[in-house]
Amino acid sequence: MSVSEIAPEMPVPAQAGSGSEALSGSDVRRVLLVWDAPNLDMGLGAILGGRPTAAYRPRFDALGRWLLARTAEISVASKGRIEAEATVFTNIAPGTADVVRPWVEALRNVGFAVFAKPKIDEDSDVDADMLAHIAARQRDGGLAGIMVASADGQAFREPLEAIAAKGIPAQVLGFREHASWAVTSDTLGFVDLEDIPGVFREPLPRVSLESLPDEGAWLQPFRPLSALLTSRPGQGVA
Repeated sequence: MSVSEIAPEMPVPAQAGSGSEALSGSDVRRVLLVWDAPNLDMGLGAILGGRPTAAYRPRFDALGRWLLARTAEISVASKGRIEAEATVFTNIAPGTADVVRPWVEALRNVGFAVFAKPKIDEDSDVDADMLAHIAARQRDGGLAGIMVASADGQAFREPLEAIAAKGIPAQVLGFREHASWAVTSDTLGFVDLEDIPGVFREPLPRVSLESLPDEGAWLQPFRPLSALLTSRPGQGVA
């Protein structure tokens, strides 16, 4: 993936994105976006039926602009200093560092922080790291808003609902096909990534069970069948 596929001629936003050690200070609250790259990559691959081409890769410059606009909206009704911050959480499989490096550098050039973790085994996910980052930001002056880009309701539903219960705007970003828990939630907002202007260059070839074409449609697996060889017992389908 080239830099131009993520942020063509895009300057670094002054407010969007920083690492866990930056922007500390009790006088600053944050509108925080965390992006679950492994989960969303899997969801996008399921929609496309394979690895996305450049036309179907998310454009993080567009996402950053949307986050800044959302932060401005929240700032109008809030007191004190509010800043936007965005972090992509991802796994790095052995032998893929050279392939992934341009993507990581492009994200950082847009203004996103990146948390990268080695993919050692099936348990090397980034859910716990995302939750720890959210908790740290709550302690460091607090949150003015939280957005989690993921379809993983098991990991994020209860923490987000707890934040929303405190009156903090909490949203889930993702694909409606894979995040029904957020789409139907009474306390969480949901934003389909395709509804954010400019995030995708081309309309996604989406098919749902509620709107199948007369000739039928192929629904691709979320993961390779070979993953059964390394999955934990009890993860089967009844």
